[in-house]
Amino acid sequence: MSVSLVVITAALGAIIGILTPRVAWRLSVEYGEPPRSACGDCGHPIDSWVRVRVSCPGCGRRLGPRPWLTTVVGAATFALLGWAFGPDPALPGYLAVAAVGVLLAFVDLAVLRLPDPLVGAAGVLGGGVLLLISLLDWSFAPLLRALLGALVLFGVYLVIALIPGANLGFGDVKLSAVLGLMLGWLGWPAVVLGLLLPHLLNGPVALVLLLTGRAGRGTDLPLGPALLAGTLVAVVIARHGLPLFG
Repeated sequence: MSVSLVVITAALGAIIGILTPRVAWRLSVEYGEPPRSACGDCGHPIDSWVRVRVSCPGCGRRLGPRPWLTTVVGAATFALLGWAFGPDPALPGYLAVAAVGVLLAFVDLAVLRLPDPLVGAAGVLGGGVLLLISLLDWSFAPLLRALLGALVLFGVYLVIALIPGANLGFGDVKLSAVLGLMLGWLGWPAVVLGLLLPHLLNGPVALVLLLTGRAGRGTDLPLGPALLAGTLVAVVIARHGLPLFG
C-alpha cells in the first residue's frame, strides 16, 4: 500500500465532495422535471453547476447537502479505494464510478431518484476503463465475468422490483447492473457480497428510523446509498483477500 496514493486519492475525493452540493441540488427534482434553476425560497436564479459556495446569493438558504458531509464522504470513499487497489490500472475506473456514486447517493437521499444520465455515466466510465485494460492485456476473461456480474445483479433486482409492494425503483435496478460490472471484475465472491451487504447495511438504518418515528411502515426509503456503500465494502474486502476470496 502506498500512503502517498491514499493521500492523493483522499484529496481528490475531497474535491469531488466539495463540488457535489450544488450539482446534487440542481439534479434533485422529480422525474421528468428539468434541473433546478432558481432558489425555491426567493426565486433568485441559479445557473451555475460547479460552485464551492452552496448558499443562495439572494436569501442565504443552503442549496443542497451540507458541504462538510459530502467532503467527508468523498474523501473517505476515494481513500478506501486508493488503499484497496494501490497502483492497479483498474483504480481510475473505480474512482470514476465512486465520483458519480457520491452524487447519486445525495440525489437519492433528497428525492428518492437515481437519474438515468448519472447511472449511465458511471457505467460508461467504469466499463470503459475495464474494456481498455482488457484490450491492452488482450485478456477478456475478467471483462466477461464483469458483464455476467452485471447481468446477475440486474436480473436479481429486476425480479425484486417486479414483486408487488417491493418499493424498489428501476433506478436501483439499473445502478445494480453498473455495480455488478465493477464487482464481477473482482470475482464471483465479490458479486455475492455486493448482493448481500447493501441489505445488511440498509436494514439497521430502516429499523432505527422506524423506532424513532422518522419513518413508517409505508415510507419509501432510498436504497441507492446502501447499494453504493455495500459495493464499496465488498470491493475493499475482495481486494484484501479475506479467506473467502482465497
